[in-house]
Amino acid sequence: MSFASDVKNEIARLEDEDRDMEQAELFGLLRISGSVSLGDQRVGIHFTTENAALARRVLRLLKNNFAVQTEVIVTRSRRLKKNNRYQVHVVPSEEARDALGRLHLLAPLSEVTSTLLRRNSCKRSFLRGVFLAGGSVNKPISDYHLELISEQLDMSRYICKIMKGFDLPAKVIDRKNSYIVYLKEGNAIATFLSLIGAHNAFLEFENVRVLKDMRNQVNRVVNCETANLNKVVQAAVRQLKAIHLIEEKVGLERLPDTLQEAARLRLEHQDLAVGELAALTEDHIGKSGLNHRLKKIEQLAEKLGKEENE
Repeated sequence: MSFASDVKNEIARLEDEDRDMEQAELFGLLRISGSVSLGDQRVGIHFTTENAALARRVLRLLKNNFAVQTEVIVTRSRRLKKNNRYQVHVVPSEEARDALGRLHLLAPLSEVTSTLLRRNSCKRSFLRGVFLAGGSVNKPISDYHLELISEQLDMSRYICKIMKGFDLPAKVIDRKNSYIVYLKEGNAIATFLSLIGAHNAFLEFENVRVLKDMRNQVNRVVNCETANLNKVVQAAVRQLKAIHLIEEKVGLERLPDTLQEAARLRLEHQDLAVGELAALTEDHIGKSGLNHRLKKIEQLAEKLGKEENE
């Protein structure tokens, strides 16, 4: 089972809240994945899902808030996995018409903020409904990505606006015949999961994210240390090559005492960095001082090599 399915199963089993919050959630659910049937001056409402827990939640929310008659039809999906499909139908009636009006399912979105979504708690419930109906989220072991799908551009922009009200950096893109509201930052996704009440998923997300970030940090440190070690090795190889050339051509005893000491230390401690070699000098010069002496040895060796070629 995917991480997104775990999140949906968790929030689909949340305890009932007050009526305003339940209706805000229903609005999000039905506006994304519901449909309305009209005929003979009567109205019906329909919702379809492959998640049994979500079907039960929609049914319970409808029963809690409206005196409607409902029926549930279970069919076998024709897709490859052949999952069950749960169809929740509100039987056409005057009560269904009343539910349609109170949920503002056909009203302009500009009216909803001042009615169903006046409170922040209702906005959180609305986002929960939207995620249940059309959301997905990656486990942070891979890329950070959460998206909410809608077939209407105005609805996607409205969802984005609500999310930005919670300081979530949501953006909208179009994908084929639908529109996607998405988040790509780990902190923002964790905040969203907490907002919609997915507290267990939030903790799991944060645990995996912390481990991932720690692993990345360790890898960066190791890569940095490896790069530094490569520099040390390359420098030591150059210095040893220069020392051997001078020793072969003129002898190290022809060097000034300070350069002789630097050459001797490098020959005796081939695996040490310059800073560690500097601590072994008699006058305890600094890293830059010893590095200067070793550079001088390399320059002398380069000069001897040129003279030999000439």
